[in-house]
Amino acid sequence: SVHRPTFWRIIRNKSTEEFSGVPYNMTLLNCLLSAWYGLPFVSPNNVLVSTINGVGAVIETVYVVIFLVFASNRKARLRTLGLASAVAAVFTVVALVSMLALHGPARKLLAGLAMTVFSICMYASPLSIMRMVIKTKSVEYMPFLLSLAVFLCGTSWFIYGLLGHDLFVTIPNGCGSVLGAAQLILYAIYRNNKGNAAGAGKLQGDDVEMSVDGRNSKVADGDDRGATGSTKAGKMVSQV
Repeated sequence: SVHRPTFWRIIRNKSTEEFSGVPYNMTLLNCLLSAWYGLPFVSPNNVLVSTINGVGAVIETVYVVIFLVFASNRKARLRTLGLASAVAAVFTVVALVSMLALHGPARKLLAGLAMTVFSICMYASPLSIMRMVIKTKSVEYMPFLLSLAVFLCGTSWFIYGLLGHDLFVTIPNGCGSVLGAAQLILYAIYRNNKGNAAGAGKLQGDDVEMSVDGRNSKVADGDDRGATGSTKAGKMVSQV
């Protein structure tokens, strides 16, 4: 899985650091809704969608649990727990309503709309990380493999939806392909600045400190010269 380097780092450091848990929760919800949409009694001839996303849901559940265990602070843990609870609630509501209240095309329509909306949310969830990349000019917390996977996943499912004439698959994954490409472009621009954001801030602080020290030195030198001049003037007056 493309997430493994990130999660090995989290487990090794026993902290989620600045990594965001939002994309993993949104991916979990997308996998659950897509797996539900692909079931034969909801959307016929989409078993591949159901199978792949069912496996994805299991993997993403493991990732969310890791985020809960190694959350960097209590606030981050509560936020991840809240998101996970919201994911479970949304999926439960969609599944129960589509199963108990709707039948035939109406069931497929509800499941498809839910999948489309939350698939777009999933692909858009890294926007906060992209904003951080632009602000800090560092890609440390936007793994390349994850960005590449978003692009390839979105593109492949977009093509699958086109071939199957399924708008519920085509539309969200077309958006995902575009957003994945945007992440790769950002990575290409800032790839050489990985991990340099904090160092840049420290360097600026050192420069300011050196500048202040320089000004203090100049003031001290000026005071010394002034004191020397006063001493010489005093000697001349005494001689007179």
